[in-house]
Amino acid sequence: MYYAAACQTAFDCPSRREDIAARTRRMCAMIEHTITGYEPFFDVRLLAFPEFAHAAPIYDSVGKLADRLAVPVPNEHTDRYAALAKQYGCYIQTGTFLERDDAWPDVVFNTTVLVGPTGVLSTYRKVNPWIPWEVHASPHDVPGLTDEPFPVVETEIGRLGVGICYDWLFPETIRQIAFNGAEVIVRVSAYMDPWGATPPMDWWTLFNRARAAENTVYVVAANQGAEMSGYPPFSWPGGSMVVDYDGRVLAQADAGPGEKVVVGPIDIDRLRAERGRRAGHDMRSHLRSEMHPYLRQPWLEPAGGHPITVDDLRKRIAAAQRRVAESDQEASP
Repeated sequence: MYYAAACQTAFDCPSRREDIAARTRRMCAMIEHTITGYEPFFDVRLLAFPEFAHAAPIYDSVGKLADRLAVPVPNEHTDRYAALAKQYGCYIQTGTFLERDDAWPDVVFNTTVLVGPTGVLSTYRKVNPWIPWEVHASPHDVPGLTDEPFPVVETEIGRLGVGICYDWLFPETIRQIAFNGAEVIVRVSAYMDPWGATPPMDWWTLFNRARAAENTVYVVAANQGAEMSGYPPFSWPGGSMVVDYDGRVLAQADAGPGEKVVVGPIDIDRLRAERGRRAGHDMRSHLRSEMHPYLRQPWLEPAGGHPITVDDLRKRIAAAQRRVAESDQEASP
């Protein structure tokens, strides 16, 4: 058994890439404080940080994001995390970067990196951007992108996967990560009010627990805790949490903004034993894939060109809504 830490940040949103280094320094300090501070009590081996911890899509165009905030991945910041991971024998799921890649000059991705004692282990690009607000691209939008969209890494602390924020409202996305072998799935998130950790709209807690239970995985979910002044027009409710494979909340930060860390136990041997013994409530092995033809149809089309614009996103959403309405009519008796 080891412990995972959901590390909640409360930075102001940077407006230029030169501001990223200060955020990296603070997150490195949080890592060291968490590992050494909890050492008498818990062996913290996995640490997760929120979406937009390094930079957020605060500009309204891909060009501005690329010019002012986007960075290549890996980079000097991931190098700092790698040094800490090697020093402490831990695994760090970074907060997201706005990523630029010379192979795709008109594209910006929202990207998180898993770093371990041997360096960068995987790179995950957000599959479901929060449209129409986010103009960064999904791998779905980039023909010819051959990287595995749902990487899962075999490590000494279990098989680790990750999804970013809005990805978690798509059960298909998290289930694919589970079917790729994940035992622990990290949620790197900037989930704003009112869909936070407070009833009656506590979607944050609802979906973290549901995805854990329906896929028999641990969930380590790190959420933004920034004030509205730092990320207008949104405020960020925090509530970072650790959930077990039955959907039980093992640890959770109080709802509300602020920098916080919560830790919870991860027992991979117990998870594997439960997966092996259960005949009931094993939703992966009980899945009747052939009964769900909706996944064989396209709904939201990939971007037809780059750079992506808000106007183009709205047109694609409208077209997808027409497809859904037509499907509803065809299905009606």
